[in-house]
Formats: sequence, structure tokens, C-alpha cells
Amino acid sequence: MAKDLIIVESPTKAKTLGKFLGKNYIIKASMGHIRDLPKKEIGIDIEGGFKPKYVTDRSKAKVIKQLKESAKQSDAIYLAPDHDREGEAIAWHLQHILKDVSKGKHVFRIIFNEITKRAVTEALEKPGEIDQLKVDSQQARRILDRLVGYSISPLLWKVISGGLSAGRVQSVALRIICEREEAIKAFKKTEYWTIEADFFKNELNPFHSVLHRWKDEKPTLNNKNETDSILSTIENKDFHISDKKVSNRKIHPLPPFITSTLQQESSKIYNFSSKKTMMIAQQLYEGVDINGESTALISYMRTDSLRLSQEALSSVRKYIGDNYGDDKLYQKERVYKNKSSAQDAHEAIRPTDVKHVPERLKDSLSPDHYKLYSLIWQRTIATQMIPVEVQTINLEIAGGDALFKASGGTITNPGFLEVYKHLKLNMGENIDSSYKVKDGLQKNNLKGHQHFTKPPARYSEATLIKELEAKGIGRPSTYSSITSTIKERQYVDIMEKKFFPTELGMAVNKFLVDRFDEVFNVEFTKVLEDGLDKVAEGKNDWQSLLKDYYGKIDKLIKSTDIRKAKNSLDVQTDIKCDKCGAPMVIKWGRRGRFLGCSNYPNCSNIKNFYNDENGDIKIEKPEILDEKCPQDEGSLVVKNSRYGKFIGCSNYPKCKYTRKLTLGIKCPKCLNGEIVANKDKKGRTFYGCSSYPECKFISNNKPKNVQCPECDNNYLEETSGKLVCPKCKTDYS
Repeated sequence: MAKDLIIVESPTKAKTLGKFLGKNYIIKASMGHIRDLPKKEIGIDIEGGFKPKYVTDRSKAKVIKQLKESAKQSDAIYLAPDHDREGEAIAWHLQHILKDVSKGKHVFRIIFNEITKRAVTEALEKPGEIDQLKVDSQQARRILDRLVGYSISPLLWKVISGGLSAGRVQSVALRIICEREEAIKAFKKTEYWTIEADFFKNELNPFHSVLHRWKDEKPTLNNKNETDSILSTIENKDFHISDKKVSNRKIHPLPPFITSTLQQESSKIYNFSSKKTMMIAQQLYEGVDINGESTALISYMRTDSLRLSQEALSSVRKYIGDNYGDDKLYQKERVYKNKSSAQDAHEAIRPTDVKHVPERLKDSLSPDHYKLYSLIWQRTIATQMIPVEVQTINLEIAGGDALFKASGGTITNPGFLEVYKHLKLNMGENIDSSYKVKDGLQKNNLKGHQHFTKPPARYSEATLIKELEAKGIGRPSTYSSITSTIKERQYVDIMEKKFFPTELGMAVNKFLVDRFDEVFNVEFTKVLEDGLDKVAEGKNDWQSLLKDYYGKIDKLIKSTDIRKAKNSLDVQTDIKCDKCGAPMVIKWGRRGRFLGCSNYPNCSNIKNFYNDENGDIKIEKPEILDEKCPQDEGSLVVKNSRYGKFIGCSNYPKCKYTRKLTLGIKCPKCLNGEIVANKDKKGRTFYGCSSYPECKFISNNKPKNVQCPECDNNYLEETSGKLVCPKCKTDYS
């Protein structure tokens, strides 16, 4: 008897499905996309209506062969990639690849929000067809990104340096970071002062207060003299409580997680990158090993929807009543509404079964899996619990012409905080409820405090994602790749969890904004994202959208003057050329910034440089070796190339003698050559043998010329901040 074939993306997902579907199905994994645009050409027939040219992934030849063999043996084929546009496109490509072996057979598209027996069984009972509108939307997005990458990136190579890239969304994210950096640099701090004091009565706890009104006006204190003038007037005044207001307020729980909020919270609480968060969430969705069985713990993790299914709501509310008591259960189902109905078919990120309590699974999960799953589970449970109740006390303290204010709060009922403890509430001052109006007060620590206005804060990964979401830039599935790409391209550095644009990033942004402001701006990108959503809803034609967009960038590309663009990035300096006396300018080249003579091409003098701690330019002096060139007796110096350091003759270009600069460590493979530091085309450092290509030794870990005390190996390696022997694996950290 023939079986039905189910095709998913990953082996883990296939394993989880196999646990409860039994022997009636063949379950195979496509390992992601099996077709895509070609890598070495644009792959789009622009004149022919932007028709894409798809090619089969060569690395998937074995997978495709197995899928075709399984399809031949099956009665029906169920395409079950993820429930989003990317998954719809994968299903569409699978349908195309299998069309020859699926003739006369039913080919269905099934979707499910969670990998549970109930959800998958329901999907199999009500199979559907591929949603061509979603496929068109995904194709349009993919083609747009290809048009940008293949049209504008080559201009970056000519103007700045090879290997750079422009992206339809990543470039806007970079612009947001760069504009914030420019605002920080342009910021001028302003001095201001506050007057503060501690007040108390008898044995009651003192509370801190700030001057709120002076002579019935808000005080504006710009310097110490103004502050001291008021202090001298009120220091001997008697103070009393002139007003007291007691109020109660309720703080309701936050909505369940969507993709962006999960990335933001895991970044703030656990310092997870968005890439790491999505990797862990994918594994929790597809299934992790629990007591020897692959178990899916959460629903689909790429979603904009705040909706929880009726079944999920009922199970959460029952769990709260059974385990925390009915008094902790909110009186009615708390429903969160989306701003848009575009993703209403999806659900928020939630546990597949609330009975999978994180603490009970702790021994079966890795620490990172446990942290993220706990966060999702707790947030989901909290949505149906009673609010936090807070009593707030606001006091006004009068003395002469001065009016101080103090406020504080006390949690009277923790509500959902019993489960979701990550919400930080600012309670203000601890004000004893015994304080009454007309109470005379004693004062202490009456002082003026100097302050300075602060510049805007740099973006963290969490706040950048929040900003992108608020401005409608990108979609849930893209946030991780956006932040990862700008880091990998070295457009930004991460310091103290904040994005700092590099000089390269600032240069790339300047060029793109100067020449392509019309398309690389927030508003245009948002409109384009909305247009892609409308394609998926059947309200917009994808080819018309592409035609309008490409028309804009093509016009801008054709009007770009490469020489003028390069010159616009040059920065004049007051350093004189030591060969002709003309001013030197900062230029961009393949290996980054350098000083070049403004008298070029008459003078081709160049210098490498760096900026000291004050930002001043310091010319790098070549490292001269105590060794002469074997060809012309010139001094040998250490030089830099795009592939790393090397030794060359100081009389270049007259003498072109070079040799590799080694680390003085014998190659462990051939024992003849020595280890050298190299760089690949993307600027990443790796270590190989000086005898290459005869010896193909390679390592990503930096060797240290230290002998291993344990096994006498001639060197150790730096691995994740530790010193480890590559031979005996002894850790010397």
C-alpha cells in the first residue's frame, strides 16, 4: 500500500512530525530552498516583465533525487513548509521540481501554526492549495533585493572598496544608525540645576523631594548663582505638607510575544542577539529532545499577530485557575488587537502546551533553550492574569515661595508579576502612608544639583528593532538578517551593547544618501513594504511595483558620476606631502582609508595612518627589519596588503622583492614551513602554512608561540578567549 508524502524544510521538523503521524506517511525534508536566483548573474529578465531565472541548488541534488523517488511511491503529496511567504515560496518551488513525477497525483499545501498532533491532523484533514499571491509577494521582495544588490553594490566597489553591499532595507537601517551618530556629534550639552531635599517627621521614614514651583512658576535654573540665590532664601523656612493625593492604579500585562518583541526582550534580559534568538526559537518550534522524543514547544515564531487561538486561551486560563487560583485569573478573556489585520491568520508566539512547565523541562533543555522557552511561557500565562495593583502617594511640600513635590508607589497586589517577573516598575519614593496634610516637616540635605542635558542614546539591537518596527521598515523574518548583515559587513561595531557606525559604514551611508536618498529613506521603504503586503492581499500587481521601483534606481544609477562620488568622500587635511608639499587628503581604497597626495596623478605618494585617542591623524611608520633585501640590499620593511602583512623591499616599486611574514611557529602538518596570518576576501583572518600550496594546513584559531607543558607541542591556540593546546586539548585559561 502506497503512503502519502509530506515535505517540510528541516530534518528536525520531520522527526517531530514522525513521532505522532505513524507509518502511513513518508516524511522528508527539503533542507530549505531548493531553487533560487543564480549567484553569478542578476538572473532577472528586466525587459521581459522582471521574470526571474531560477536555478536548482547544486548542493541539493541528492535531496531532490530522494524527494522525487519518494513522490513516485506516494499516492498524494503534502507540501508543509512554514506558514509564511518564504514557506509558501518553498512549497511553490517544490511543486515545480516535482511536476514530472507528480502527474495524476494530488499535490496539496498544508499549513499549521504549531507542530502538534492536533494541529497537523487538522491540516491534513483540510488541505489547501499554494497561495499564489503570497508567492508573488515573496518573489517581488526577492527580486527587489536582487535589483538593489546587483545594481548599486558595484557602484560601492568603484567608489569606496570591493566586497561592499547595498541592501534595500539594511541600508535604511544603517542610515538610521548613522543619523543618530551625527545627532550625537552635533549635540551641545546645556547646563541646568535642580534643588532637592529630604523631608521627614519624627520617626517616619524620610523621603526625597524636588523643587517643583518657585513663586508659582516652574523654576529654570541655569547656573550655580541662580540656584544658590533660591537656596539662601528657603534654607531657614518652615515646611509642611500642603497637599496629599492617594490613588490606585492597575498595570495590565503586556501582549504575548510577536517576533520583534521576543527579539527585543531576549536582548534586554539575556543579551541574546536577534540572530541567536531566532535560531533558538526555530529549534523550540521544530522540536527539541524531551525524554528521548522530539517535542515542539512553541508555536510558529515569525509572526506579527497578537492573537491567541480560542483553544490556547482556554488552556491558559484553566492552567491559571488550577495552579494559581481563580483569584489570580482575569475576569474575562484578555484579547489583544493588531494594528493591522494583515497577519490575523497567524498567532502570537506561545507554548504548544501550557502543561510543559519550564521548570519541569529544565534538565532536558540547554541553558539557552530554557531561558527563551521560560520567557515565552511566562509571558503567555501572564496575559490572562489579574493586573498589578499599585497605590500611589503624591505629596506637595510648601515653604515660603517654594513648592516641592514627591511621589511614591507601593505594590498592593503583584498580580501577573507572580509569573512574569521581568517587568521593571519604578515605584519612586517610599512614602509612609501616615503622612498627613498640614504635617510640619523637618528637612535635610537641602542642596543644588548640577546636571547637563544628554545627547540621544545610541541604538542597541533591541531599540533598533523597535525603531524599524515602529517605522514599518522590514518584517519579522528580516530583523535578524538586517542587524547581522550590517555587523558582518563591518558597517557597525558593537560596544557596550550599542551600535557605533564605523568609518566605513559612515562612508557607505554618505554615498547612498547623497546619490540614492530617493529610495534609501524611511518613508519610501515603508511605502514599498506596504506595497509588498498589498501584493500578498491581491490589491497590488507585483510587476507594476517592480517597474516603478527599478525605474527610480535605474535613473539614479545612470546619473551617478563615479569620479565626483569618490571625490565627495575625500577629506582635506593640513598634512603636507613629504614629496611635493601639496596637501594630503583622506581617501578610500580596497584596504580602507589612506592618505593620498592631492596632486595626484602628478604625485602618487600615499601613507597609511591611524587616529589617536584625540582623533588626530598619525602616520604609520613602517616596521624596518634588521635585514637587507637579497636583491638590491635595500631595507626590508613589514607591509600590509588586503590579504595580511608581508615583508617587502623599501625600494618598491624599483625592487619588488616580497616574502611572507611568519609567526615564527613551525607548521604542525609539514614541519617545514611556518605559520602565517592571512586574510580572505571578506577580510577575515585565518592561519596557514608558508609552504602553501604544497602544504594546505589551515586554522581559524590564532597560534601563540608557547610550548604546551603537558605534551610538549610547540604552540598553543587562542580559542574563545582561552589558550588551548591543539594536540592534547589541555585548557590553560
